[in-house]
Amino acid sequence: MRSRDGNLNFSLSICSVVFLLLSLSTLQADEYLISYRYVVKDATLYNETLHIAKAMKKCVGNPQKELILENNNEDDLKKIISANSIEFIEYLQKLGLHIKHEEVTKKFINKSTTILTLKTTCFEVDFNDNFARIIALK
Repeated sequence: MRSRDGNLNFSLSICSVVFLLLSLSTLQADEYLISYRYVVKDATLYNETLHIAKAMKKCVGNPQKELILENNNEDDLKKIISANSIEFIEYLQKLGLHIKHEEVTKKFINKSTTILTLKTTCFEVDFNDNFARIIALK
């Protein structure tokens, strides 16, 4: 049955489709818990660990500055971060890393240890065809 103006049903269906697309785009973002640790002993990289786990419950926090990484149709976050490691580490440095440095000198021999740590932080990740958008929640 046609309405008086002839377009009412069509315009309502367009509005519902737009609303559905907007709600689906916000639902596509996944939340991950990421921790990072980088250890340097005597000016040599000793250990670097990156732990990524999907969040079991909804994270609470204020969104920080976003990072956009190329993903080439990849959905594995660890592979995306590994391919763009320099950009991701620079992003973590801007978020704030905990730094612990120890230096000991005995008999003219210097020994030092530096540990950079990102405590477990929740990140919202939105995968797209060409890029992944990563936002830290603090």
